[in-house]
Amino acid sequence: MTKGQDDLEAVRLIAETLQPFNDSERERILRWVRERLGMAGAHGSQGAPDPRQTQAPAVGLGGTRDIRSFIQAKKPMNERHLAAVVAYYHQLEAPADQRKESISSQDLIDACRTANWARPKNPSQTLINAFRAGYIDKAGERGKYRLNAVGENLVAMVLPETDAGGGAGATAPKKGRQRKKRANTKHR
Repeated sequence: MTKGQDDLEAVRLIAETLQPFNDSERERILRWVRERLGMAGAHGSQGAPDPRQTQAPAVGLGGTRDIRSFIQAKKPMNERHLAAVVAYYHQLEAPADQRKESISSQDLIDACRTANWARPKNPSQTLINAFRAGYIDKAGERGKYRLNAVGENLVAMVLPETDAGGGAGATAPKKGRQRKKRANTKHR
């Protein structure tokens, strides 16, 4: 097989794989692939213009665009998830004139205040923990973090959507270890 045929085969495979998805899903998948491969164009770097910067975002989660509704709809299960949700909102869901490519601990605090959500005890450490979990990447400036493909996938595909009985904004309950109770019997 020649190089040209290999390229065409790759295009055919990609097109077939993306066929069942709608256009916005295809864009998201291709953006994730570009980022995964370290290609230009991922997260608005050099290359093709980022469609998120030129078009209004698709209205998601029942039309919510304010951070309070977004956090309540996504119901982050821990502080690391909260950091990813806040980064996702600022990068992809916020009104175009309020978008940010990176967030800081102050953005996390402001989001919690606005959303009436429990504030992390140490917001800077929360961002570090979300980074270590692989949900966000360090941005150029100290203390600044940006959403990556893993965090984007977590927020877009894993965390809950709004439901009729949505929560009031409290953090998810802590899951303590439950110890098994052993019967107090002795074997003879």
